[in-house]
Amino acid sequence: MWEASRLERIHTEELYRGRVVTLRKDTLRTADGKELQREVVVHPGAVVLVAVDHGELLFVRQYRHAAGEELLELVAGTLESGEDPAEAAARELQEEAGYKPGRLTKLGEFYSAPGFCTEKLHLFLAEELTPSRLEGDEDEEIAVVRLSLPKALKMAKEGGFRDAKTLAGVLLYAWHGHGQGHGSRQGYGQGHGHQHPGAHEGGHGR
Repeated sequence: MWEASRLERIHTEELYRGRVVTLRKDTLRTADGKELQREVVVHPGAVVLVAVDHGELLFVRQYRHAAGEELLELVAGTLESGEDPAEAAARELQEEAGYKPGRLTKLGEFYSAPGFCTEKLHLFLAEELTPSRLEGDEDEEIAVVRLSLPKALKMAKEGGFRDAKTLAGVLLYAWHGHGQGHGSRQGYGQGHGHQHPGAHEGGHGR
């Protein structure tokens, strides 16, 4: 296995440019002179939200063409060019679930498919929700589903979520002690909260 620092990119060819992603072919040279080719899907990144309203987690049910089936997922969306992830998270929650977060806390970030894709997902906890609707994509047909954390964990264990970012988001949320009252958070959000316009503290699809 080669370390990244030992691979030199000597040529890049763009094979396709779409509305959201670009496909490129990279030619790499190893330290011992071997040449390799790798196909890379370039993606601008995305946000994922664990949105909590009155103790329930908000999910969206929608048909995913690539998967060929209807999936139950956390609210998520693609970053627009130059968009701050926290701003994107607030926008996506209003577009998909009809709520504006008063407080956003970053729980982590991870790659969706690092073997071939550059997409990095930014995971946020959204709290202090107030009704607010922004117009989303015209082709999206979304139903909002509310689940308690125990129910969501049961579904995760039994295969009820077939979307990786949703599994990661639910499990990270539970792992950090959320869903057990504010006293169990042990200050995790300190220094990570973002204030969304109109919020008193804390803060600020795919």
